[in-house]
Amino acid sequence: VPEHTALTFPLHCLLSPFNSSLCWFIYGPHPLTLCLFSSLQGTRDPMFLTGVSFPPDWPVYSETLIKLSVYGVNDGYQQTSNFLGSSSFSVADFLQSKDQQLSLSLRTADDSATVGTVVVSRMKMGEIEDGEVDHFTTDISCCISCLMSLSLCFSLSLSLSPSVFKNAVCKVYRFQTVDSKWMLVREQMAECTLSFSIPKQLIALYIQEDTCRIQELKDLGELSPHWDNLRKDVISHYDQIIKEYQDTLVELEKLTGPLFKPSCSKGQKYLEFIPINLHTQRMRVTCPRKTDSFYDVVTVGAPAAHSQGFKNGGLQKLLSKYETEKKSHSTAYQCIYYPPEQTAKAREILCVVSQLQPHISALADQLLQTAQQSSSQPLRDVLKSLEEKTEQFVHALKDELVKSALLALHAARPGYISKSQTSAPSSPREADPHPSAPEEPHSVCNNVDGSQTPPKESRASPVRSDSIPHHKEYDEEEWDRVWASVAKSLNCVIALVDKLQEQDNNNLESAPSHTLADVITSHSPAAVWRDQLGVLIQSLKECVAEVAERARRSVSFVLLQEAVCSTAQGLQLQQRRDAVFSQALAALACGFVMRLYAGLEDKGFLRQLHAVGLVAQFESLLSTYSEEIGMLEDMEVGISDLHRVTFRITEAASEEAVSLQPTVSGRRDRYTVEVPLPHHAFQALPDELREGKPLRVLPVLFNVGINEQQTIAERFGDISLQERINQKNFEILEGYYKSLTNTVPSECLPCFQTQTDIKELLNTLGQNVVTKKRKNVEILWLAGMICRRINGIRFTSCKSAKDRTSMSVTLEQCSLLRDEHQLNKDYFVRALDCMRR
Repeated sequence: VPEHTALTFPLHCLLSPFNSSLCWFIYGPHPLTLCLFSSLQGTRDPMFLTGVSFPPDWPVYSETLIKLSVYGVNDGYQQTSNFLGSSSFSVADFLQSKDQQLSLSLRTADDSATVGTVVVSRMKMGEIEDGEVDHFTTDISCCISCLMSLSLCFSLSLSLSPSVFKNAVCKVYRFQTVDSKWMLVREQMAECTLSFSIPKQLIALYIQEDTCRIQELKDLGELSPHWDNLRKDVISHYDQIIKEYQDTLVELEKLTGPLFKPSCSKGQKYLEFIPINLHTQRMRVTCPRKTDSFYDVVTVGAPAAHSQGFKNGGLQKLLSKYETEKKSHSTAYQCIYYPPEQTAKAREILCVVSQLQPHISALADQLLQTAQQSSSQPLRDVLKSLEEKTEQFVHALKDELVKSALLALHAARPGYISKSQTSAPSSPREADPHPSAPEEPHSVCNNVDGSQTPPKESRASPVRSDSIPHHKEYDEEEWDRVWASVAKSLNCVIALVDKLQEQDNNNLESAPSHTLADVITSHSPAAVWRDQLGVLIQSLKECVAEVAERARRSVSFVLLQEAVCSTAQGLQLQQRRDAVFSQALAALACGFVMRLYAGLEDKGFLRQLHAVGLVAQFESLLSTYSEEIGMLEDMEVGISDLHRVTFRITEAASEEAVSLQPTVSGRRDRYTVEVPLPHHAFQALPDELREGKPLRVLPVLFNVGINEQQTIAERFGDISLQERINQKNFEILEGYYKSLTNTVPSECLPCFQTQTDIKELLNTLGQNVVTKKRKNVEILWLAGMICRRINGIRFTSCKSAKDRTSMSVTLEQCSLLRDEHQLNKDYFVRALDCMRR
């Protein structure tokens, strides 16, 4: 086919039967039926609105034949019809025709008679001007738009990143506006490679994290028999999870075929990490003398652990029950009960230490190397970075949790004996794990066999299930001295660097500080000072390493106690949460990439992206009845967990598809998704984005059940779960909007025809979430409208992302055409029927 931007065919049925349907065929070397195009009944003036496109992999050439067939509809309900006539033409004939318009006769099957005439003419996309479409309003006509060129599908795919979005299906419609003009509407639905790639990366990270957790537990050193047996049980459970995840990963690597998980496979165990029916949908609207508009939505089945069932509820209910049981288990296993916020903080500290220690070490080496080059400004820049990272490191370890956890770990060592008198060790290092017997022993604690219970006297010991123990024989100030040594070492490095710069500038203004007099002297040559700097840097690295190791052991002991309390459920709760989060993250990554590519040329959007982040608004249509309650409870936790995710934009190594695939890194408490962009797109970004600034995405969830089960729930059941979710997420959305208005000017936000103020929309939404009203879909409509007004990412979900989801998406699309593009009210229902066909 010659290179044309697009080929659009308005088709006019000059002799139209009373009831008619039309079918297109495409002929390459082998005939293929492309689709049943459209049908209308009960009129001699049918208006066929549905369009069709040829995907990029279809063999369309200049010699390709296109066949049009017209049928008379006898019974639409029983889908019976009779063939009336057909006609065919080649792409070459059409392109070479005068004014690129063909008049074709519809011939019977035996070619014995003419039953009608069709006129096919080409119209370029965007050429819908006054006077050019008058012929569409003739008495007997039917307007059909059909994309014949590969180029349009390809260009749309480019805007959606063809490396991530595949197998696009396009439909084209032409609708009349209130001023009798015509708009062109193009729908494109695509599959997403992230449906599988993100979950597979996450599973690999889960395996890596749990393997590291096992090593951290082993690195705790020697523990009492009681704690050692508990540690072995936890390691055994982690080994079991790792084995299951490895098997799942092997099965996923074998899969070929569609890039989405169909709803019929939602109960399969090895697919539990894969989102259901994840697709992207874009509606592009072209109106006369106006810029094209895009409306995007991601459709996906509600993130839920279908393979594990919902007999006992979903994650929200199970987690609440788990916290209650954990308190009793902590008493039974002689553990300290740590509330969820404490264990979350322990994981955060572990993550911060793991990230900052190697970073500080690398900066220290870089500082020493820069000092050898006698370059003032680079030396000062590296020192500033080292100072910032070290301060972050010290600040993270000031938390009382680390200090108290070290005390608890000390009590779990073999031979630990509590004393009534304070006896602080003089050594700054950790107490000997085999201390000698004290002069006045009181009782032995946490040094019992795993199958035994502590002696009766030990119940008076400081180890309690509801509080952090404080053992007086252990120097509680030792930890403060240890992490403070890091700051002192850094101060020594800073002082010496200052002296080096003074020497290099021949500007010695003052003598060295008194505290460094034995190390630094004003008459020392610069070379000697640089050697001394190497000694100080080595000391700093050793201090950081020692502090990091102690902190790592302490928080690992906190997490050991949490794991001990959860072994009764076999860590199934964590597996369920992993699977649900995997589905949610795959959908979020898909939506983020789609939104990013759509806004690459929007400076206001890019400013908002790095200043305050984006809102990801999940619309759920689940009922609060039966199993769907459990699904909604799973979804609530999965969407909430997305707040632990940040995005970072990077430059792709090449233009190849594999280099443009997003990647995931991190641990369960914090993940980063890196989105690579082609060189030309990356270089056009603002500095903040090119420098790799972490980008926030704020997830919010609004749910309104709309099916018949919700009717039962509202009359006889409980809808408090839905009410709580909507109220909670409204507060989150309202908080984001306040931050947005304080940071980003209103000019950065998109413009809409409907001039309702966002603040007014928020107030109305706030009133609706507290109003007792059955199936209050106004909540979903308002939340979706606000999301689009603030450049958010839209998601729509139900159980399987099929019936309810498609009804919601098509209704929203037609409403947008009506409100934003003046769709003629007489076409609203007809447009809705076309999109749902």
